[in-house]
Amino acid sequence: MAAGAYVRGMSKILYVMTGAAHWTLADGTQHPTGFWAEEAVAPYEAFKAAGHQVTVATPGGVVPTVDRASLAPEVNGGQEGADRIAAGLAAFTELQDPIRLEDVDLDDYAAVYYPGGHGPMEDLAADATSGRLLVRALESGRPLATVCHASAALLAATRDDGSNAFAGRRLTGFTNAEETQAGLAAKAKWLLQDRLVAAGADFQEGEPWAPYVVVDRNLVTGQNPASSAPLAAELLKKLA
Repeated sequence: MAAGAYVRGMSKILYVMTGAAHWTLADGTQHPTGFWAEEAVAPYEAFKAAGHQVTVATPGGVVPTVDRASLAPEVNGGQEGADRIAAGLAAFTELQDPIRLEDVDLDDYAAVYYPGGHGPMEDLAADATSGRLLVRALESGRPLATVCHASAALLAATRDDGSNAFAGRRLTGFTNAEETQAGLAAKAKWLLQDRLVAAGADFQEGEPWAPYVVVDRNLVTGQNPASSAPLAAELLKKLA
């Protein structure tokens, strides 16, 4: 652990984000996606307000793509909410200068956070570099958080014996019910909740679209976009 990494107000938080701009559906269609704006912006604002630094990392160091659907008024509580998210996104300047996920030194960071969007279903769910980082972060005791579809990244966190590092852990992510209500469950190659259960996770499910956060030791997970702000608050408690 880097000296001072856990000192309040001096912590660096690693944002691991999808590099994908589409999600391949079961019929081969490329569904436009990326990261979900609220899930990036709400925690970012909370972390910065608490005095922390944020570094963004993506596979290959590509600038992450925002899911345009996540900027719409209807998913942000109206035009005022949409304007606020857009302004927050514009202020999140670190998004434009990500480092390569392959170059991350975990010892430089006090906490790790993965925002969602369907993008992680496309790349991070099968990214071995991200998977190794997640195993190390989990075992190090650092606060580690994923929200919504970013919990797909946990699927790549396999140990040498082939088992998933998150097997037996209480966690959550975007549910089958939510994917169905969003109209994409029938079109998907696989569903996140099903895969996490198959990997041995103790999947917890709250009401669709309502804030729901699960804390299991150093692991903090959120179910959906509405969970991103309360998830950030839980992660900050662990850095206090």
